Amino acid sequence: MIIGVPKEIKNNENRVALTPAGVAEFKKNGHTVYIQASAGVGSGFTDEAYEKAGATILPTIEAVYEIAEMIVKVKEPIASEYKLIKENQLLFTYFHFASSEELTHAMLERKAICLAYETVEKADRSLPLLVPMSEVAGRMAIQEGAKYLEKPMGGRGILLGGVAGVKPANVLVLGGGIVGTQAAKMAAGLGANVTIMDISLPRLRYLEDVMPANVDTVMSNEYNVREAIKLADLIIGAVLIPGAKAPHLITRDMLKDMKPGTVLVDVAVDQGGCIETCTPTTHENPTFVIDEIVHYCVANMPGAVPYTSTLALTNATLPYAIQLANKGWEKACKENEELKKGLNVVNGKIVYKGVSEAWKLPYCHISEVLA
Repeated sequence: MIIGVPKEIKNNENRVALTPAGVAEFKKNGHTVYIQASAGVGSGFTDEAYEKAGATILPTIEAVYEIAEMIVKVKEPIASEYKLIKENQLLFTYFHFASSEELTHAMLERKAICLAYETVEKADRSLPLLVPMSEVAGRMAIQEGAKYLEKPMGGRGILLGGVAGVKPANVLVLGGGIVGTQAAKMAAGLGANVTIMDISLPRLRYLEDVMPANVDTVMSNEYNVREAIKLADLIIGAVLIPGAKAPHLITRDMLKDMKPGTVLVDVAVDQGGCIETCTPTTHENPTFVIDEIVHYCVANMPGAVPYTSTLALTNATLPYAIQLANKGWEKACKENEELKKGLNVVNGKIVYKGVSEAWKLPYCHISEVLA
C-alpha cells in the first residue's frame, strides 16, 4: 500500500503521525511511504532521518494526498485539506466528528474512509489510541492550570502546592478516566488538595485505593459539582463519551459561584467540551475570561510537547496502521473488532452512531459497508 504522511497544519501542531522507526516497519512489510518535507521537524525528526529509514520526501501537501492510498495524520483535516481528499482514500487520524458538523459534512461529501483513532475500542471498552494522548493531556492540564493560576496570567495568584503555613490550592477533577487520573496524580504530586469526581462507584473505589492521601473521591452529580466548584481554585474537565459530544457538567450559571480568578481547563473541548462556556482555543491564544473566570480550552494540548506526544502516539497507532496496510481497510476491519469500531464515515455514510446522533444525520450500520 502507498502511505502518505502530510505535515500537520493546525495552529501550533508540531506532532507527526509517523516516526522514522515507523517508516522502517512499513518498508519491512513491503509498503511505500511518502512524507511531506519537514513534517517531522517539530517533533525532532529530520527529512534525512526519514529518507534513511526508506521514505520518499515530497515537497507539498498536495503531492502527498495525490499519491497516497492511506493518509496517516494526527489531527483532523482542516478546511484547506478537504479538497485534497479523494474518494475511497483511507484517512487514519483523530477526527472528533461529534464536535464539528462542518468536518462531518466535508468527509461525507468527499466519500473518504474515515477511521478515527478516538473510537478504536478494545473488548474491555478501553480506547488504546486515545490513552497515550489522554495521559499527556491529563498531566499537561495541571501544568497549564498551575501557570494560569499565577496573577500575571489572570489567575488568583495561588501556588498549587502552597508553602509552610499557607494552604495549597484546591483542585477539582471532573472525570476519573485516564485524563482525570493523570491530572489528579500530577496535582497531588505538586501538593494540592485534590477532589476527583466520577459517576462510577467501582472507578471511585479503585481511585480511592491507588491515590495518595491528599486526593478525595466524590460521586459526580449536579449537587456535588455545584458545591465543589465554590471551593476550587483549578477545575479540570476530563469527561469523555467515546465518539459523542461531552455532557456539560458546568453550565454558564455556575460561573457566578466560583471565586474570581478560578482557572478552568477543559480537556474535553475537542469533543464539544464538558464546560458550557468553553470554546476551542489555540496554543497561540490559549485562554479567555468570562465572568472573571479564566478558561483554558486548547483543543490539541499534547501538540505543545510534540517529541513526547509523537513517540507516545505512534507507539500505539503503528500496529493498527500496519494491519490496515497489510490487509486493506475492509479485511482488517472485518478481522479486527477494535479497528471496526474506529470506522466513522465510509463512502458518504455515517457508520458510527454517536456521530449520527450528534448532528441528527442518517446512520448506516457497519455491517452494510462490510458485507
